[in-house]
Amino acid sequence: MDDYDFFKHPILNNPYEEPTRHHDLDESGQPRNTAPIESRRKCADVTPVPKARRGRGADQQQDMLVEKLGNLDPTPIINEIRQHVTSWRNLPTSDQWGVTPATAKLLRHWREHKFASIRPFFCQREAVETVIWLTEVARTQKRYAHIWDHIKGGNEEANPELMRIAMKMATGAGKTTVMAMLMAWQTVNAVRSKSSRTYTDSFLIITPGITICDRLRVLQPNDPDSYYKTRELLPMDLLPDMGQAKIVITNYHAFQRREKTKLSKGTRGAIEGRREEKIDTLETEGKMLRRAVGDLMGKRGIMVINDEAHHCYRRREDSTDEDDLKGDDKKTAQENNKAAHLWISGIEAVKRKLGVRGVYDLSATPFFLSGSGYPEGTLFPWTVSDFSLMDAIECGIVKLPRVPVLDNMPTVDGKPVYRNLWEHIGKKLPKKGVGKSGGYNPADLNKITPLITAMESMYSHYVKVNDQWEAAGHEVPPVFIVVCNNTSTSRLIHDWIAGYEVPETDEAPATVVPGQLKMFSNYDEHRNRHPKPNTLIIDSAQFESGEGAIDKTFKDAMAPEIEQFRKEVGEREGAEAAKKISDEQLLREVMNTVGEKGKLGGSIRCVISVSMLTEGWDANTVTHILGVRAFGTQLLCEQVVGRGLRRKSYELNEHGLFDVEYADIMGIPFDFTAKPTIALPSAPKPVTRVRAVKDREKLAISFPRVDGYRTELPGQRITAKFTDDSVYPLTPERVGPTRTRMSGVVGQQETFSPDNHRDEFKRPSSIAYRIAKHLLMTKFPKEGQALNMNLFPQVKRIVLEWLDGGYLQCAGTEPHMATWPGIIDEVAEKIYMACQPENAGEASVSVILNAFNPRGDTRFVNFTTSKTCFATDPRKCHVSHVVEDSTWEGELARVAEDHPRVLAYVKNQGLGFEIPYRYGPETHKYIPDFIVRVNDGHGPDDPLNIIMEVKGLRDEKAVQKAETMKKLWVPGVNNHGGYGRWAFTEFRGVFEMEQEFAKLIDGYVTQTEPA
Repeated sequence: MDDYDFFKHPILNNPYEEPTRHHDLDESGQPRNTAPIESRRKCADVTPVPKARRGRGADQQQDMLVEKLGNLDPTPIINEIRQHVTSWRNLPTSDQWGVTPATAKLLRHWREHKFASIRPFFCQREAVETVIWLTEVARTQKRYAHIWDHIKGGNEEANPELMRIAMKMATGAGKTTVMAMLMAWQTVNAVRSKSSRTYTDSFLIITPGITICDRLRVLQPNDPDSYYKTRELLPMDLLPDMGQAKIVITNYHAFQRREKTKLSKGTRGAIEGRREEKIDTLETEGKMLRRAVGDLMGKRGIMVINDEAHHCYRRREDSTDEDDLKGDDKKTAQENNKAAHLWISGIEAVKRKLGVRGVYDLSATPFFLSGSGYPEGTLFPWTVSDFSLMDAIECGIVKLPRVPVLDNMPTVDGKPVYRNLWEHIGKKLPKKGVGKSGGYNPADLNKITPLITAMESMYSHYVKVNDQWEAAGHEVPPVFIVVCNNTSTSRLIHDWIAGYEVPETDEAPATVVPGQLKMFSNYDEHRNRHPKPNTLIIDSAQFESGEGAIDKTFKDAMAPEIEQFRKEVGEREGAEAAKKISDEQLLREVMNTVGEKGKLGGSIRCVISVSMLTEGWDANTVTHILGVRAFGTQLLCEQVVGRGLRRKSYELNEHGLFDVEYADIMGIPFDFTAKPTIALPSAPKPVTRVRAVKDREKLAISFPRVDGYRTELPGQRITAKFTDDSVYPLTPERVGPTRTRMSGVVGQQETFSPDNHRDEFKRPSSIAYRIAKHLLMTKFPKEGQALNMNLFPQVKRIVLEWLDGGYLQCAGTEPHMATWPGIIDEVAEKIYMACQPENAGEASVSVILNAFNPRGDTRFVNFTTSKTCFATDPRKCHVSHVVEDSTWEGELARVAEDHPRVLAYVKNQGLGFEIPYRYGPETHKYIPDFIVRVNDGHGPDDPLNIIMEVKGLRDEKAVQKAETMKKLWVPGVNNHGGYGRWAFTEFRGVFEMEQEFAKLIDGYVTQTEPA
């Protein structure tokens, strides 16, 4: 089979039969581009994600210290159990199975029944069969004793009070169905064997959140959509038995003991006084259990089922790994440990009061988390079955995740920018809480061009997919989800994508800003709100704060769907509950029914979230996922990726296989196999104190603290002189990658590009018009004066001259991208600076000094650093050391000390010397490398202060800094006259530093001395 066939046919196995083929992957989980291997894949750590095509990360894993797992590693046991279960499954008659008659009937039904719709996948049957085999077969035979010894040993070490059995199943492989099958097996046997201590009809299902609780209501026998009936998981004659089951579905938060008496901190302190004994105002454990488990209080021998079970563990007591973590990683570990402790303590409380017969864990990632006391990524040792994401892909049960593998923007590590978008934009996004204070503006996102280009690229591909869906007759749209770092960022992105309303102020009336992505906008072209929203913003904080109100227009438009939801609630919970449906419930139902025709969420195209999409949200119409947050662990990556993996269609093709479906994913660094790792300790580095030396006071250098500039263009005639510095290279480094190859580990590849606005700017005059309008509005109006529209023809002529002169240089981009928000500000600055005559107009430039601290000085330098330092000559520098951020800077210091005309110099570090300059829409701070004071012929009492910059490579920011220095800062400070004479220069020939420096000084002396 050639490479083309390999990538064209990722699905190898029928989903309802045991896998018989698997793709040939190398040791790091990457395809060898060879024919499939004719056998089932063994249980192993394999991540079905291709590596980047460039960079060291494409060839080698990061070196990691792996703790010896010893008996904790369950992989060999899983493979052994799988072999035993396969042999047992293939026994020809039920008499040989060694199970109860009720179990045998269920097994035959699941294997042989002609299901009307979706039937259990092989992986679902195998997970349940493994538990049945362990319980009814292996437990009674000595030859399998070592398997149970392993399971018991893992539990004894990690949670000695409980007996847990974990099933690992890929996200989208149907854990809910497995829960239903397990409860059906237990209940039917319990009803038929009342005295048995092996089976039970009482179940406590615990989830990590309310979203999953909503989804799992199909496990209740009386639910209208009960899986036992709708999925035909029980023969008709056994359905009455299932009706005897008691099933409580809750989330682990219910185990938190609540305050029975609320006391303020002051009141509590006053009552307790000096007593050592504290007042206990918490409810008792018994009362907590009555509230948490409800109808199960009268039962004995409960079976606990943990959904997303990786949240449930007991932290190893003697561990200090949490202390080794820093920042967000430590905070996340502390939060995880707190939640895990509450969860497992709650189960232990249930065991003490009611008795727990066993615990079934289900998770796609049953790993210990960072800070748990175990190596991060260690598989729970009581795991007995494994159907991995790679297995699910090869059976077609889930969508194939496609991620960036190559783009047209070079990076330091060679990896595609959109593979880990956060690394490139994280510091530019708001911190938590900024949105609450109103300190944000959706237009600010335009300054983060890689994010804008990523959204535009994903959206352009979404439009193509949407067209394909409509042509194929799909009645609901594909769904695009964005997962953000906090509520401030999610609100910004929502408003940018979907539009927002600007309230009325004293200066301006209320207005609407439409969304930037048309299909996702919640407003039409006339700025009227759509009755049914296209974009939904959702997060935990919104629910918890009670801010889940829904717009009245939406309620009116969705009246039939809301009424249908009321009927469903009435059938499940009674008429009274249906009358009391809150906006919060409606909002949850919108999210839970995204992609379902005729339901509240059926019209949603885009979902923007903070934390609620990490697990438990299972829309099957998701086609695109964008991560705009940090992903500290591969566990979190897999959880978020999993939200897009549920298939849309379950129809087999003519080959008896599912057709491949794709989920395209950007911004989620799902890169390597999640192996158990622990952090390496690091020793502290030695530090150097850098300070102003009191004995060198005569070498002190002072400088002005400039906050801004004032310039006045002469007359009404605008002209421009374009130079090499007027060139604007429009490259992917400016806008982000414009060609990104998306690929799965197998399957067809796709190239993403931001094509959405290309047709709007086909002609150069359209581009010139947009830039000229922006220039006129942002650069030429004088303070306090109205916009002078008479200048527009001149400004447009200059822009056309700039375009026709080839000063816009596109490489890997297209000219229309010069009109993009953020980019257009930088282009406008380029053209505007060409309208500023260098030196000739010095009299028109003045500086605005800092009102409170106009003068800076070397006397206040005092800091420590672990970087390499160069001890300065006490005859030439007021400061003790030069910090060598590069060897070039150390060389410049040496050259400056050796030149006879240098009176003093200082490296600008810890000095506070900053130059304001415009780059795009914002004012930035430029920190030059050195100030060198020289005698240029005016004598030591009237020295020339030269600001020196050492540049090896000169990027666009460097050009803008130099333009600002030459045309604004230096003329303005020299016009001020209160800080001496100043000049600016750049060293680009860094390898001929000494010769270049001498030539520079000689040039200034020649300009000063008479001819």
